[in-house]
Amino acid sequence: MLSLLLVLACETEKPAPKPVEAPKPVAAPVVTIAKEKLSLFGALPADMKADKYASTPELVALGRVLYYENRLSKNQDISCNSCHQLDAYGQDGQPTSPGHKGQRGGRNSPTSYNAAGHFVQFWDGRAADVEAQAKGPVLNPIEMAMPGEKQVVAILKSIPGYEAMFKAAFPNDKDPITYDNVALAIGAFERGLVTPAPWDRFLAGDQTALTEAQKKGFNTYMDVGCATCHSGTYVGGTMYQKAGLVVPWPSTADKGRGALNNNEAENFMFKVPGLRNIEKTAPYFHDGSVADLDEAVRMMGKHQLGKELTPEQVADIRAFLGALTGEIPASYVAKPALPESGPKTPKPDPS
Repeated sequence: MLSLLLVLACETEKPAPKPVEAPKPVAAPVVTIAKEKLSLFGALPADMKADKYASTPELVALGRVLYYENRLSKNQDISCNSCHQLDAYGQDGQPTSPGHKGQRGGRNSPTSYNAAGHFVQFWDGRAADVEAQAKGPVLNPIEMAMPGEKQVVAILKSIPGYEAMFKAAFPNDKDPITYDNVALAIGAFERGLVTPAPWDRFLAGDQTALTEAQKKGFNTYMDVGCATCHSGTYVGGTMYQKAGLVVPWPSTADKGRGALNNNEAENFMFKVPGLRNIEKTAPYFHDGSVADLDEAVRMMGKHQLGKELTPEQVADIRAFLGALTGEIPASYVAKPALPESGPKTPKPDPS
């Protein structure tokens, strides 16, 4: 019995085994981006003012009101904001937008955010700038359907409050309420529709502005060739390109600039859209035919680059595109109070 007790005592006196240490976490590799790649891009300016157009607070304030003014349409139910909704990243989420009496055109309404910095306006580039672009939808029979410039001016002159606003915006004009001045005011407002994003902070030197996944995605974006067309400050919006450059585009109904200029050499040529806020502006392409961003990325790889992108490449590029989602300038785009109609303001014309 004594021997047994001694054995047990010796066993209990053995040192306890050391606890197994958990493996130390391995630091994730840091993704680097070559400076020469970044040289193809630029950060957003504070605004997109043009030297040829004056800009004053009064002009911008007038443009803001006119952007929301539905009495610029024949039936007084459609404004610029109807199709380019400023609280929804400047678009309406539909393949094509409903216009007068629900009519629809054949092209997707692009976002109005950051658009003033593009080299031309509309998918086919038929307007040189946002001032020229602002004139189009108001008189388009499918969109806002006003019969002519005189009718637009007559409406505005019949609404108390506009006279003072136009005089403040155009102090040197004897008769400031003109169709040209309507376009100048809307354009002045749209030149302030900028949405700075994490990408801009990164370009300014903040290395923490992008996630590692977004940095990796940018390198993939560059390696597969996306920047061939989508580069610059607006990550696009600097050139025309053929839809189906390498592999024919699925739909050939819209000939783009070919139809505009009656030139077969320009068939299927469209303005390359900017990719800022692309995550928020579905559906995609000139006809709004694709709702899923991953599918849009795959199609770009196939039809424009001749590459079948892998799921990993698509995911990488999608991650980078998220860095282009900016902040809506809420106070700048807040809907203002519109001047009340006067006793002589024409009634809506549903015809």
